[in-house]
Amino acid sequence: MGETFEAKRLDTPLDKMTRERAGKRSYTRTDRKRGRYIKARPAGDRPEDIAFDATLRAAAPYQNQRHAEAVNDLALQLRKSDLQRKVRVRRTGNLILFVVDASWSMAASERMEATKGAIFSLLVDAYQRRDQVGLIVFQRDKARLVLPPTSSVELAQRALQDLPVGGKTPLSGGLFLAWQVLDTARRRDGEIRPLMILLTDGAGNVSMTGMPAQEEAGRIADLFQQAHLKSIVINMEHAAFDRGLAQKLADALGGICYNVPDLRADTLLLTVKREIDA
Repeated sequence: MGETFEAKRLDTPLDKMTRERAGKRSYTRTDRKRGRYIKARPAGDRPEDIAFDATLRAAAPYQNQRHAEAVNDLALQLRKSDLQRKVRVRRTGNLILFVVDASWSMAASERMEATKGAIFSLLVDAYQRRDQVGLIVFQRDKARLVLPPTSSVELAQRALQDLPVGGKTPLSGGLFLAWQVLDTARRRDGEIRPLMILLTDGAGNVSMTGMPAQEEAGRIADLFQQAHLKSIVINMEHAAFDRGLAQKLADALGGICYNVPDLRADTLLLTVKREIDA
């Protein structure tokens, strides 16, 4: 197992998604009437959770004109267009799902060692912050959820002790299982921020449906883009033999592709952190 180390905090910027429940690590917008009030915007057809300070500022420039036209003696003349609604943020958690090609390769064992080290390093920090880490391994004729999303270091240690490598590459199977895991997690917890880290050269040779393996993988990858599931592809192909398959897969996923020549737990974790912080 790769050497572990204390992970840096994965503080992510405010995203544009609306959430409903609180998390621990990353800030995200929420439509609930709890959370930190950071700014206001016109209420429009949603006159709720009104920001009174912003509403007063919006109405103030028009008071002289409105008092002159008013049919009542109210001190403050308000219009519906003045109403401002609060924009709030709360903390939310991340789900980082590693999906690892464990098929036959000279670097398969080293790749798995580095991935294990990165997972444990993330878990050291994640268990306190409601973040979760999971692992899918695909090889031979199927993909396996070796580590369901968890923040338990003890559970991860038991699950990751011995993982076989070698055999064919059921890439589409790994992608489909990852999509199921992330989609289920997001349905269960509307606030979670899912991220898939896919380590592969992008060359699949096992099909689930009988269609060409690469075409099938591309169609499943499109599910991630349609569902707005964030993904990173770590290209494991040697530069001298790179056919661009990993980059093509990343494009189909709507994600980004990184080339990491010297894969270690720390370089993998820093790559993940850099993308989350982007």
